[in-house]
Amino acid sequence: MNKRPAALSVAGLILLVLLTLSACAAGANPAQMPEGAGFWLGLWHGIILPVTFIISLFTDSVSIYEVDNNGNWYDFGFVLGLALFSGPFMAAGRRS
Repeated sequence: MNKRPAALSVAGLILLVLLTLSACAAGANPAQMPEGAGFWLGLWHGIILPVTFIISLFTDSVSIYEVDNNGNWYDFGFVLGLALFSGPFMAAGRRS
């Protein structure tokens, strides 16, 4: 059996996943958010932090934290989003 088509399929799938994840980079239009980023945007930015961090290493136009936020609710959402995918919630699911 020829393994080349299978390898191309896997490479194509990996490329598709990377392109999809790169579309998740944080950043909002400040003109549409005059009051700043709130809880829900903070939660989203916390969830996509691993992807955003990698992208921010290679470009200056992407940052991992929205500085134009409305304060504590954004911070709470950011930390909660980060904890959902990298903190105690993930560790609790791995117990046997």
